[in-house]
Amino acid sequence: MLRSVRRKDRELDLEAATRLLTEGEYGFLATVGMDGQAYGVPLNYVFKDNSLYFHCALEGHKLDNIKVHNKVSFCVVGRTKVLPDKFSTEYESAMAFGTASIVQGDERYSALLSILEKYSPDFMEEGKKAIARYDDKTTIIKVGINHITGKARKTDNQSSAV
Repeated sequence: MLRSVRRKDRELDLEAATRLLTEGEYGFLATVGMDGQAYGVPLNYVFKDNSLYFHCALEGHKLDNIKVHNKVSFCVVGRTKVLPDKFSTEYESAMAFGTASIVQGDERYSALLSILEKYSPDFMEEGKKAIARYDDKTTIIKVGINHITGKARKTDNQSSAV
């Protein structure tokens, strides 16, 4: 069961949460293994067409978990600032919930190009060669998103960083 944000005064609207997912540099993927053990891993990603895409090796912990439990969550943290005198922190974050699957064909190549464009826009031609060179060593995972939430704590004089 997906819950809504408890602190409504800190809830980001869908547009702001989506913008944070789009602009984030990296996020944390949370999966669950066969033994019920939670597993979170930071990774680069791209947000496109209401889905998250990331690449990984042909085998590994997250792939094993996704094969067993394909429901995942993904968290991106934007700007933060510790407020020592308030015993708190300014922050902005977005969470996406969805179903993970391996993608193939045109969607796979499109996701790789989108990742390349996000992280290495000045090196597209070199990146396309790298994609071709490592194509058989790479898995592309898509997280089809079914729910997004966002939350932020801002000081009175700070405008939204999103």
